[in-house]
Amino acid sequence: MSVSFPKPLTEKEEKYYIERYEKGDEEAKRILIERNLRLVAHVAKKYTSSSQTMDDYISIGTIGLIKAVNTYKSGKSTRLATYAAKCIENEILMNIRASKKSLSEVSFNLPIGSDKDGNEINLNDILGTDPDAVVDHISLRMETRHMLEAMNTALDEREKSILIHRYGIGGTLPKTQREVASLLGISRSYVSRIEKKALQKLRERLSSKGY
Repeated sequence: MSVSFPKPLTEKEEKYYIERYEKGDEEAKRILIERNLRLVAHVAKKYTSSSQTMDDYISIGTIGLIKAVNTYKSGKSTRLATYAAKCIENEILMNIRASKKSLSEVSFNLPIGSDKDGNEINLNDILGTDPDAVVDHISLRMETRHMLEAMNTALDEREKSILIHRYGIGGTLPKTQREVASLLGISRSYVSRIEKKALQKLRERLSSKGY
């Protein structure tokens, strides 16, 4: 269901409410925020993904909008809407960076099975917590069947391809992120994002199966 936002302020209206707010009118501040929510939704839409909903980013972006209204000063060469758009985007990007940092720090110590000698092994043994670690001994550390099943059911083709090339799965030679990027014709940063997302999906899949 689509959400209806108030119409944006005209340049004249924006100037009027900014002047009122700078004189201490809190109602003017409320209007400045409410009438720029459509801008928040517009910026948030660019970053919406399967990992976070539109509502998530609108909530985060609204924090950026409030900061913009609090810090904007009349007399600036740019309108409040232009200034706010940058603040909204910065707030969303900070949240994305924080989420990525949390993902990269997630523990991979969950037990997922045993090797042929009966020793307990976990995701850290198989995948490594360092995304650039080259794991070229998967078949010697675990029953590959569980991993392959998880890859086939939890990952899409691009995610599987990146992990196969990055970690030398199935007899391929392990490659760096830059090498994989060149092979697939995408950027290294995109490879990094997909790799981290795929590792998390594998962890969740294996955990759900009790491995």
